[in-house]
Amino acid sequence: MTKRYHLVGIKMTVAIICFSIIPLVMLGFSLYRHFSNSYTARVLESLRVSVEDRKRAIDLFFEERVLQLASIANTHSFSQITKPGYLDELFSLIQSRSRYYIDIGIIDMHGNHVAYVGPYNLKGFNYRETEWFQAVSMQGVYISDVFLGFRRAPHFIIAVMKREADGFWWILRATINTELFESLVLAARKGRYGDAFLVNEKGEYQTNPQVIGKTPDQSLPLEVRFFHGTKVTEAKMNGRRVATAASWLENKRWMLVVIEDLEEELFPLLQAKHLAFILLFVGVGAIVIGAVAVSVVMVRQLEQADRERSALDAELMHSSKMAALGRLAAGVAHEINNPLAVIREKAGWLRDLLEEEDIKASENFKEFADAVDKIEYHVERAREVTHRLLGFARRMEPRREKVNVNKVILETLSFLENEATYRNITIHKDLSLNIPDIQSDGAQLQQVFLNILNNAIDAVEKNGDIWISTRLKNGGNWVAIEISDSGPGINEEIMDRIFDPFVTTKPVGKGTGLGLSITYNIVEKLGGKIYARNRDGGHGAVFTVELPLVVGGSEDVLRV
Repeated sequence: MTKRYHLVGIKMTVAIICFSIIPLVMLGFSLYRHFSNSYTARVLESLRVSVEDRKRAIDLFFEERVLQLASIANTHSFSQITKPGYLDELFSLIQSRSRYYIDIGIIDMHGNHVAYVGPYNLKGFNYRETEWFQAVSMQGVYISDVFLGFRRAPHFIIAVMKREADGFWWILRATINTELFESLVLAARKGRYGDAFLVNEKGEYQTNPQVIGKTPDQSLPLEVRFFHGTKVTEAKMNGRRVATAASWLENKRWMLVVIEDLEEELFPLLQAKHLAFILLFVGVGAIVIGAVAVSVVMVRQLEQADRERSALDAELMHSSKMAALGRLAAGVAHEINNPLAVIREKAGWLRDLLEEEDIKASENFKEFADAVDKIEYHVERAREVTHRLLGFARRMEPRREKVNVNKVILETLSFLENEATYRNITIHKDLSLNIPDIQSDGAQLQQVFLNILNNAIDAVEKNGDIWISTRLKNGGNWVAIEISDSGPGINEEIMDRIFDPFVTTKPVGKGTGLGLSITYNIVEKLGGKIYARNRDGGHGAVFTVELPLVVGGSEDVLRV
């Protein structure tokens, strides 16, 4: 494949790949983008709904606890609830239904802890100066932040105030079971890297986060600021893509924060993405292979078409030149034949005079007779030359006639005898005598044999041999003409293309590469076949021409 066809193939391959892959990539990217956005929006919406459900559950928890404590306070007097053992029975009754409390206590209006049931020894402590005591004395109901208190352990309380008829008031305080409460919060957590926790207005954790805050570089991925409703945002946390949903509780100024690892939640989407990339890679590979294959086939067909067109142009040009040469040869032969006829007639007249006159008695009679013989001999020789020229002139006109193959071969050899003798090349002839005439074009056959024999002489160069033989084959229905030489033979690399146009083994400037191509076309038009091979041992080429033997002729013999 030449450089020009190679460039055409590259351009065609690139064009096919671009027009195939670009729409495919754009379609795939658009579909993935749309699917990714939809799936991500669905995950974020699910997170928002989950946070709102959990917030309502926590608010309901606080409401139930407050109502429960308020109901106890309102149904008991200070003297009743502070009786020895009464608060123990009441706490046992509460714990039998739920274990959301760790302890419970009664604090009078002076801050004294007058009754207590729980694991700590807190009875007798005074809470008058504590923040929660002052808050509940003002608000009546109070839910504290997590603090250490006298027990020196993180906890938070719910306290309700009961005011007696005489103006005395007291506080019922209960400490929430932190583990159970955190389990209520962590129920909103999803995935291995997800988290759920509560923070107060100062950004202090009110429940223990499971992932965030465990390492120094992990900070809260959102700003703690009051807002209404639920806020869902995306952020980067510790190098991972996360979604954060936050919502403030109704009964306590705590913000519920739920963090979801999007990379974990979007894992099905990531799998679909990988699968899409694999399919895209396979598709692109198939397109590239197909584009290269189609381009190679099309370029080869284009190259073959160009070769055939070039061969046709060359053949037409050659035919035009040969036709002109034939007309020129016919004109020259005609012009020479006329004086030759006169010379021959006069030579015959001289021979008659020599026989009729008394000149036989002349002592120069023998020289006169020899001169007349030589004149007639050379006139005949010149006539044969003009006859060949006329035959050459007729060969451009395809026709069907009875042709003696052996005679055509001998006539062709007569053109080459001098050349072969000059180069000391011996031509061995083995012509079968039982070959009948065939229906063909003698002039075209002469060109076929002339081309093959010329190539043989060029291959041998000098001091070699050429063999030519004829025989019948296929039950006598075909004539086979085999021409071989003692030259170097045909290179095996071009053996399959030896009859293609412009394929030649001759040096540059000494061969056009069209001789065998024209020969092949002529033999095909005559209904024959032609083969090429090397002699045994690889020294010398062998060309075999097979022609149909048609006695009486068939209109299909000549494909002209």
